[in-house]
Amino acid sequence: MTKKKRVFVTVGTTHFDELIETVSKPEILEALKNLGYTEVQFQTGTSSFDMLSDPNITLLYDKYFEDFGKQIEIADLVISHAGAGSCLEVLRKQKPLIVVINENLMNNHQTELAEQLESDGYLYFCTCQTLKNTLCKDLNLLKLYPTTNENLFGDYLDKCMGFI
Repeated sequence: MTKKKRVFVTVGTTHFDELIETVSKPEILEALKNLGYTEVQFQTGTSSFDMLSDPNITLLYDKYFEDFGKQIEIADLVISHAGAGSCLEVLRKQKPLIVVINENLMNNHQTELAEQLESDGYLYFCTCQTLKNTLCKDLNLLKLYPTTNENLFGDYLDKCMGFI
């Protein structure tokens, strides 16, 4: 039995219909299918759109998830809006991430974070119009986001105090 390859698409708590509609387009679904993905789970937030079905790839739609982190963990690829919280949660779980900028937001403030994280090699970012081309990029070239050393500050403090 072949393992299902899963894409998790999230708009967080924002209203980003364009992202849901873009990923639902036949040419994007075909590109995902050609990359081996068999299932797309949409987290739609407050977006309003017509739910679709596709004979070649399973499409699932939910507004929110009680355990958002679990959806990231079981995904093989995450396509997300560019909110800082969503980006960092996905990167901390060390999942491949494509960030889609919502160009309709005032001042397009998400671009700076996405540009920096792409420049650092942790994700790819695009717009809805360039998503198909971005899907062609090699996800294996992305770096894993560094894990946090939760003892770092305590160890430093202990050293300063002469305990170690």
